[in-house]
Amino acid sequence: MRKMTYAAAVLTMATSVAFAGGHAKAPMVEAQDQDVSNGIVSASMVTAGENGWLVVHRTDETMKPGPVVGYAPLRHGENLDVAAILQEPVAAGEMLMLMIHSEQGGNATGVFEYTLGAKEDGPIRIDDKLVMQVITAQ
Repeated sequence: MRKMTYAAAVLTMATSVAFAGGHAKAPMVEAQDQDVSNGIVSASMVTAGENGWLVVHRTDETMKPGPVVGYAPLRHGENLDVAAILQEPVAAGEMLMLMIHSEQGGNATGVFEYTLGAKEDGPIRIDDKLVMQVITAQ
């Protein structure tokens, strides 16, 4: 009887570990339209698969990422209320793309090195799709 109990416990533990490992939260950005007149744009939650950056790109109806206007560091896992200081004015009505970028490929850890089209600290993709949320400045 003891062997059955041990075997059942091992099976239960293995199943629990496999279930937990298989259901890690996927990288994502949650943000809403917001007032940016204070020079800050924020995401209510960002889930990152690794340390990296929340990068704020200008965008428009084409939904293509444009120039970077702000960024903030991200820790691996869930990041709540991530605030990025805007580096240039953003008017009400303008669209912003809040996107997760990697810390990989750069020359210095902890230094944001990305410029539009560069490989350093570039955007991450899941199933070849950018991980981002588009908002409208209020």
